Amino acid sequence: MRLPGRRAAGTGLAVAAAALTALGPSAVADADAADTAYEVLVFSRTAGFRHDSIPAGIQAVRDLGSAHNFTVTATEDPAAFTPSNLAGYEAVVFLNTTGDVLNDTQQGAFESYIRGGGGFVGVHAAADTEYSWPFYGQLVGAWFDSHPAIQQATVKVQDRAHPATSHLGQNWPRTDEWYNYRTNPRSTAHVLSTLDESSYSGGTMGADHPHTWCKTYERGRSFYTGSGHTQESYADSAFRAQLLGGIRYTAGQAAADCRPENGYTTLYNGSTTGWSQTGPGSFTNTDATLTTAGGLGLLWYSAQEFTSYSLKLDWMMPGDDNSGVFIGFPASSDPWSAVDNGYEIQIDATDTPDRTTGAVYGFASADLAARDGALNPPGEWNTYELLVEGEHLQVFLNGVKINDFTNTDPARSLQQGHIGLQNHGSGDDVRFRNVRIKALTGPITGLAGKCVDVRDAATADGTPVQLYTCNGTAAQKWSRVGQTFRAFGKCLDIAGGATANRSLVQLYTCNGTGAQRWEVSTNGTLRNPQSGRCLDVPGGNSADGTQLAIYDCVPTSPNEQWKLPF
Repeated sequence: MRLPGRRAAGTGLAVAAAALTALGPSAVADADAADTAYEVLVFSRTAGFRHDSIPAGIQAVRDLGSAHNFTVTATEDPAAFTPSNLAGYEAVVFLNTTGDVLNDTQQGAFESYIRGGGGFVGVHAAADTEYSWPFYGQLVGAWFDSHPAIQQATVKVQDRAHPATSHLGQNWPRTDEWYNYRTNPRSTAHVLSTLDESSYSGGTMGADHPHTWCKTYERGRSFYTGSGHTQESYADSAFRAQLLGGIRYTAGQAAADCRPENGYTTLYNGSTTGWSQTGPGSFTNTDATLTTAGGLGLLWYSAQEFTSYSLKLDWMMPGDDNSGVFIGFPASSDPWSAVDNGYEIQIDATDTPDRTTGAVYGFASADLAARDGALNPPGEWNTYELLVEGEHLQVFLNGVKINDFTNTDPARSLQQGHIGLQNHGSGDDVRFRNVRIKALTGPITGLAGKCVDVRDAATADGTPVQLYTCNGTAAQKWSRVGQTFRAFGKCLDIAGGATANRSLVQLYTCNGTGAQRWEVSTNGTLRNPQSGRCLDVPGGNSADGTQLAIYDCVPTSPNEQWKLPF
């Protein structure tokens, strides 16, 4: 498969930024016109209900291609699904397909295409397709269940950084046919928008009704939207822009963080409650978007300090602009305190390696190759994740890890502090959206809904770690630091470094040994790699005070099922 070229990466970002600034706002709006030419296949075969909007949909994608530098081939012939033919396309759009549309050989070719990095766009009835093909079900994210009559509803946009939704407001009222799905895709996909079931009749999924989402699957990229039933949809400029964003994402022309996201607390999504401004600079706050204004300053979250956490936020530079995200600094009314005592994760892409996008400013350059491959250019939104575990910081840009830094400066600490957004100076017009955080600390719950507990809240080495009724005390608050779990600054440890079944678990000074390393499995177990065994409640005894141990991993055993808060 031909790999798409990325736009304006690396040192070219400075040139692109200068050009966009010189050309003005219209050039920023048309930044995607610089996409490398690519090919898109639109597939609209039906073996069930046939939507009369299919011709309008094909024409809409053709129009988008003409305007945005991609060529469209439309077909209903499943014979197009061969390895050699699919290799010519960066993305395949399933446009209102229904029923079983590919045979086993064709399915195999498409699976290989996705595993090779291909892109998939599913529109509306793409979720009403191939119910007996498990790979396809995972790729699309969820299958159709039912729908009410066509009516107006409110789409609530949760992610306004993805290229398919960054042009939308927080609420998007429109008329379409609204699907209910058999399962909720949130655990495996990144949900971009949901339906407000109170705004229409016939929704069956409740308060969390995903409508549009994206995901990575088997090295491929997937985007799905439940909209697109009606002919009128394809004349709607906002919906066309959504289709374009989905195509650009899946074709590799625009980056986005499409990892599943759960458990985050909003710090800013329109309200600045809890935030304080220092310095002469300021931020405007319009349409749930913060924009820097004026001189040097810092908008910092003064309501709370944070320890181990995952901080996510969306940002955009209109041109050659400068800003940064500060972490790990003490409370102060002086914006320079964050500079002198904390760490800045840089946004400006035009400076030296240790002071450019993804760098820990002045301390550590990002992996520039990884950064260049993940960075959207000026005029497009990007997403940061700053993952802080003790003194260890990892920086993710649009879901790709681009920096790995450990603090060794005794005058600074990442383990506790505030977070803030920099206003660098007049003319540096950086925008921020959707600042959210997830604490990597809290109770670990297991058998009978009880908690992993440090006996009597003691801190001495060798204190047993037990199962106990959850009570919210410090003895049950664990933080995740790398592959360790910590309470009272000490580690969850296997006594004596033993590896045999029924070896007991204790609290012990962190020492980096294999007895203190744990892998979090998707099946709910906590596995110790050194022993190959899992954290276990011996004998399934759920009584308070049962000391935990390790035992052969049995993912279906309730004795080894643990729910983490992070």
